[in-house]
Amino acid sequence: MITLLKNAKIYDPAHGKNGVKEDIYIRDGQIIAKPSKTEKIAQTIDLNNKVVMAGAIDMHSHIGGGKVNIARMLLPEYQETLRYSDPEAHVCGPHCAHNATPSTTVTGMHYIEMGYTAAFEPAILGINARHAHLEMGDTPMIDKGGYAMLGNDDYFLRLLANKAEQKTINDYVAWTLNATQTIGIKVVNPGGINAFKFNQRRLNLDENNQHYEVSPRQILQRLSRAVHDIGIAKPLHVHCNNLGAAGNFQTTLDTMGASDGIPMHLTHIQFHSYGTEGDMKFSSAAAEISEAINKNKHITADVGQILFGQTVTASGDNMMQHLNAKHANPKKSVIMDIECDAGCGVVPFKYRDQNYVNALQWAIGLEIFLSIEDPWRVFLTTDHPNGAPFTSYPHLIRLLMDKSFRDEAFDQLNLDAQAMSNLKAIAREYSLYEIATMTRAGAAKLIGMNNQGHLGIGAAANITVYTEQDNKEAMFAKPDYVFKDGELVVKNGEVVKVVWGKTHTAKPAYDRSVEKGLKDYFDKYHTIQLDHYKISDDEIADDGRNSVVSHTK
Repeated sequence: MITLLKNAKIYDPAHGKNGVKEDIYIRDGQIIAKPSKTEKIAQTIDLNNKVVMAGAIDMHSHIGGGKVNIARMLLPEYQETLRYSDPEAHVCGPHCAHNATPSTTVTGMHYIEMGYTAAFEPAILGINARHAHLEMGDTPMIDKGGYAMLGNDDYFLRLLANKAEQKTINDYVAWTLNATQTIGIKVVNPGGINAFKFNQRRLNLDENNQHYEVSPRQILQRLSRAVHDIGIAKPLHVHCNNLGAAGNFQTTLDTMGASDGIPMHLTHIQFHSYGTEGDMKFSSAAAEISEAINKNKHITADVGQILFGQTVTASGDNMMQHLNAKHANPKKSVIMDIECDAGCGVVPFKYRDQNYVNALQWAIGLEIFLSIEDPWRVFLTTDHPNGAPFTSYPHLIRLLMDKSFRDEAFDQLNLDAQAMSNLKAIAREYSLYEIATMTRAGAAKLIGMNNQGHLGIGAAANITVYTEQDNKEAMFAKPDYVFKDGELVVKNGEVVKVVWGKTHTAKPAYDRSVEKGLKDYFDKYHTIQLDHYKISDDEIADDGRNSVVSHTK
C-alpha cells in the first residue's frame, strides 16, 4: 500500500531542501522513490503547499525513571484531571500528574500532537535502568532511548584512582551501554555527586574528589575518550560542575577544553552561563559561552530554556539540588542517594518574570539560542521539566522566530534584569529551515539515528505537516497531520490512532573479561546480582510494544 503526500513544501536540512515543493511517497513505514506507473497509489493527501518536516526529536527530556515518578507524586495539590488520565485514579501516581510531569500516556500523546516522534531520557542510572525502560515502554506514540549515567559511580572512580588503562575504561563504558540498553553516556556534575557524600559542597573542574583523589577534568577526559574509542555516535553528554552558581561560566569554558578536542555535548547550558557582575552579583555570560561554542567546533549544546510558571526540577545532581532546596516552591524537596552510585534531587520550583534571577535566566537562554551561529550544534530543550514542561516548545519556537513577540515578552520582565541583558539588541529570527535543523536533522545526526530526522528515500516515514501561520506558536502547537512509521496518527492536532514506538540503543563491542571484575564487585557491594542488572531485548519488547533498534557510528 502506497500513500502519496502531494504538493508538500519540504524543509529537510539533511538534504538541503528549504521550502522545496515535492511529493512524498510512503510504503511499509518508509519513504520511497516515486513508484512506477504500474504501482497503485492507495491513498493521496493533497497538502496544498503545507509545511512538511520530519518528525521532531527531543534529544533531552526527563520522561522515565525514579526521579520522574517522585516529581509526579511530590505535588498532589497540583493534580489535574487530564484527558488521557485514568478516571479511576485517586492518588497522584503513574496515571495522573500535573502538567509539568505528565503520566506516561499523556507524555506520548502530547509529544505526538506537537509533531514529535522521538524523545530521549538523559539520565538513566544503571541500577534503575529497568524501571526507566518500563516507563518509556509504557509511553505510546513515540520512539525512545536513554543515556546511561557514569562518572560518579564507585566502580568507575576506583578504576581512575587505580590508574586503570584506557582500554579497561572503554570496556566498562561499552559494557554499561549494552547492560542498560542505552544509546549514550551522561555524566552529571563529574565527581561532584560522589564528593557530596564525603561532605564536599562544591567541586571545581580541577579540584579533587577528596576520597578518590581524581578531578572532574580527569573524569571527562577518560569518559569522552572512551565514548569516542568505542565508536558510538552520541558524544559524551555533560552536565557541568557548578550548575546554577553565579560565576559558573568559567567552569563551562574550561570544560570545553577538557576533552582535548574530542566531541562533547554540554547539556542545559543556560544553567551554566552565569557571571557575577552587577549589584546582584548575578549576570549573563551568554556572549562568552556562545562565542566559545562558535569557535570550538567539537562542542554541541542544548539550551535548557526556562519559561515562567510552576514546574518541578528533577536532577541527578543532588549536590546542587540540596543547595537549591531552600528556594523550593512549594517548600518541599526530596534529596536522596541511590545505591551509593548516584544521587537524586527533586525540588518544585516556580519561575517568575518579576524575579530578577528568573527573568535573567529566561533572557540568557534566548541570548544563547540567538548567538550560536550553527543550528546544527544547538538544540531546542527546556530540560523538561527542569526549565519548563516540553509542552511549552511551541511558545519557545515563537520566541525564537518572532522578534517583536520576543521584545514584548522582554518588556514585561523585572526591570533590573532588563538592564542586565542585551537580548533586545539581537535582531536574529530563526527560519523554518533552522528550526527543522535544530529539532530534526541536527538531533538525529547527534544521536546517530541515520534513518530519522530527514525526508530522504529510505527514511522512516515519521512526518509532520503544518499549516504555515504568522503565529508560530499556534502553528507548531497543532499540526495538520503526523505520520509515525507511515501510519496517520494525528489529524488536525488530535490523535486518531495509538501506536507504539521503538527503543533506540547502542551495543558496541567489548572484552567480555570485564565482567569478572564487575561480578566480584557486584557480589561484594551491590544489592543486585550482575546478571539481574543486565536488561535483555525481550524485556523491552514486552508484548511486542517496543522493538529494539541498535545504532553504530
